[in-house]
Amino acid sequence: MTLSLQGKIAVVTGASTGIGLAIAKRFAAEGANVVITGRRQKELDVAVADIGDQASGVRADVSSLLDLDALFQTVKQHHGHIDVLVANAGGGSMAPLGAITEELFDQTFSTNVKGVLFTVQKALPLLADGATVILVGSTSSIHGVPAFSVYSASKAAIRNFARSWILDLKGRNIRINVLSPGPTKTPGLVGLVPVEHQQGLLDGFAGQIPMGRVGEPDEIGKAAVFLASDASSFVTGIELFVDGGIAQI
Repeated sequence: MTLSLQGKIAVVTGASTGIGLAIAKRFAAEGANVVITGRRQKELDVAVADIGDQASGVRADVSSLLDLDALFQTVKQHHGHIDVLVANAGGGSMAPLGAITEELFDQTFSTNVKGVLFTVQKALPLLADGATVILVGSTSSIHGVPAFSVYSASKAAIRNFARSWILDLKGRNIRINVLSPGPTKTPGLVGLVPVEHQQGLLDGFAGQIPMGRVGEPDEIGKAAVFLASDASSFVTGIELFVDGGIAQI
């Protein structure tokens, strides 16, 4: 049986835990050599070991252009090119209008918008003909979410990046798509609230989702494999919701 990403070189940012890690594990299972990033070396090392021999890690904060330069220099030295780039690193904190600080805004947009922009831009010289880029968005970009407007706005920017960049890169045969998870059981999601409220948070989301449950990271990983592989060879500029139907109601 032929693996759908056999021999491909993939870079996944923010892959120490959660959705990024699940994507990287799926890519490796499909035959890709995967370079992952994370800000914390200890967690990064654990993730690389979890993925296996086809993985390597580079400590990087995507909001730092120097870190991105070092990342892609390492990729160039060891692999020479990139076939699949997943701009996944991101995050946010909850704060209602009236309590939003400049620090929260700057931190969120530096990672989720600036980080994605320069991750893709600095990878351009390494992207092979026929490469695919996956930007990780969120269903929050199309729904109002109480106390989460800054994060939601940052993810809305990601959607337009894809629409615009497929025009900027016309002629290079590079596909760019947005993968937008719904509520997914990750450390990042449950970490938004104290431990004693985490199950209540998940139950609350489950009650809003037509399928009646939150997603699992591996389910997002499987969708990422589709966008990364030749199975989606005529798919570009879309937003693929992997969300149990919540974006459709």
